[in-house]
Amino acid sequence: MSKTPFQTVAIDLAERSYDIYIGSALIQQQALFDGLPKASSVLIVSNTTVAPLYAAQLRAALSARYAKVLTLELPDGEVHKNWQTLNLIFDALLQNGCDRKTLLVALGGGVVGDMTGYAAASFMRGVPFMQVPTTLLSQVDSSVGGKTGINHPLGKNMIGAFYQPLLVLCDLDTLKTLPERELSAGLAEVIKYGPIADLQFMDWLEQNMDRLLARDVDALAHAVKRSCEIKAWVVAQDEREGGLRAILNFGHTFGHAIEAGMGYGAWLHGEAVGCGMVMAAKLSERLGLVDADFVARLLALTVQAGLPVVGPVLNAEDNAGRYLELMRLDKKSDAGEIKFVLIDGPSKATVRGAPDALVRDVIDACCKV
Repeated sequence: MSKTPFQTVAIDLAERSYDIYIGSALIQQQALFDGLPKASSVLIVSNTTVAPLYAAQLRAALSARYAKVLTLELPDGEVHKNWQTLNLIFDALLQNGCDRKTLLVALGGGVVGDMTGYAAASFMRGVPFMQVPTTLLSQVDSSVGGKTGINHPLGKNMIGAFYQPLLVLCDLDTLKTLPERELSAGLAEVIKYGPIADLQFMDWLEQNMDRLLARDVDALAHAVKRSCEIKAWVVAQDEREGGLRAILNFGHTFGHAIEAGMGYGAWLHGEAVGCGMVMAAKLSERLGLVDADFVARLLALTVQAGLPVVGPVLNAEDNAGRYLELMRLDKKSDAGEIKFVLIDGPSKATVRGAPDALVRDVIDACCKV
């Protein structure tokens, strides 16, 4: 097969550095896998939705380099991002006699990527892995930066490890089969980069949202590349989220509360983040950090992407209290104080607390009653 052009974004982490490849028809290009380490076996971890679409292509490409290429199909959905599903990966590795050089390959969205990465970090105390993200959300966010893990009933992504992949391969052709709801959910993680880091990118998104929703490949390539560039810049400075990297969680404090409170899978992660960004922006406005016009602009862009902007009621008797209870379990919380990623002026983010009374007001204003 002839070589198809692609773009590259580098993640600069010294000996853990790696590249992100972005382009079309990348899964079939055997040459892209030439730099991967030698191993006696490869395990492709996917799910019941994605594997029938792309596993055969990926297996054929990897078989040119590896003698034994195995495939594991996990159940699909956020509700399965747990210990029981994670153990299916360990079962497959052990039952097939895999060793510490075995390469794991995550083929799927954020759930598959997070769990495969965590399995790679844990199996024999660490084996190599690579990411082949097949959703917009995973291409612009979860596959990049080395965050891996599973959910706990009391909190999202509370169990995991920082573990970097060897390579991230973003094949834009996989977005052709993405359901519309999943595409919109991915756009939430694209939109977030504008308010926290790049106002010009936010301008571009406003002008090109219709092209993205129509899956224009050039528009998608630009959105994925710019999102990865911003995340790469942040991760290179703060790999383990000691400070700056926390800004990438814009909208996630409210969003994770929505996911946990509704039950994982009721709202897609990106839908919860989209609504959470609007809530965080309104909290920023209440604190005097950003003006109402910017909040209205973000809300309009979120609506344009097809994302919800009105939060659900998690408790009929004390909805705000339930949100606060769940948000205190957020990883950014410090000694019981909830930390929010807020907009401190256009394209500038800050991480700080806020009075409970003010947060309650925002939740009451943003949620269905």
